[in-house]
Amino acid sequence: MVWLGVALGGALGSVARYAATEIMARRYGSEFPLGTLLVNVVGSLLVGLLAGVLVNAERPDSLPRLFLIVGFCGGFTTFSAFSLQTLELLQAGQPAKAAMNVALSIALCLLAVWAGHALAAALRKGG
Repeated sequence: MVWLGVALGGALGSVARYAATEIMARRYGSEFPLGTLLVNVVGSLLVGLLAGVLVNAERPDSLPRLFLIVGFCGGFTTFSAFSLQTLELLQAGQPAKAAMNVALSIALCLLAVWAGHALAAALRKGG
């Protein structure tokens, strides 16, 4: 049942990632991987929030934690896509865009995971 939960969460996260990146590309173009940046930041916020909320509520190997964090967030976030898109920017002779993608992804995702964890702590305290 655990494997199925992780697989189902991963499938849902992957579909959500695809939808988000497609919507962003259609709306803002594909010159910069804005969709991938968005899902990585949102995914970092979500994983921080879930880890903070589930820290005392669930064991590390519990089905809800594995479904949400390992499955959904693992399928939703896109470090491999980020890496490939950064390489493609470099190969296209756009080192400034590649550097901006790396810097924004690292800074915003770290900030988002911290914010999610802080939000979870505030929710545990009741406000």
